[in-house]
Amino acid sequence: MSNSLSPRTIAIVKSTGPALRQHGVAITTAMYARLFQDAEVKAMFDQAAQDSGEQPRRLAAAILGYAENIDRLEALGGAVSRMVARHVDTGVKPEHYPKVAAALLPAIREVLGEDVATDAVLAAWGEAYQFLADILIAQEAEAYAASA
Repeated sequence: MSNSLSPRTIAIVKSTGPALRQHGVAITTAMYARLFQDAEVKAMFDQAAQDSGEQPRRLAAAILGYAENIDRLEALGGAVSRMVARHVDTGVKPEHYPKVAAALLPAIREVLGEDVATDAVLAAWGEAYQFLADILIAQEAEAYAASA
């Protein structure tokens, strides 16, 4: 995986690691509450994994892993492969990614507050999210094509 994120974005995202470690599940729980206002998106998810807290915990761990390894993305290859497989199984498409970003970024601010989740932090996370989304979308397109 090539790394085309700016050094500033990488530094900011890495700096949010401790806050994500402490508040990650609160962030992902708030994110899913926003995301699931869209019934079509909600239907794609295993509600039992939501109700048990497994899915918010899984996503929180993935976000933390991304933050902590954003300067060495090759360490995330296995995690990315698992995400791609899960996304293909559940029918994730490119148009779903902006919906997640639109739920995640406000959830980060809601939980961490604007003193921590400043405009600069949200901009960096927006850029980092899009970078990862582009990698996932490309690999998912290959997987969909291979299984067609």
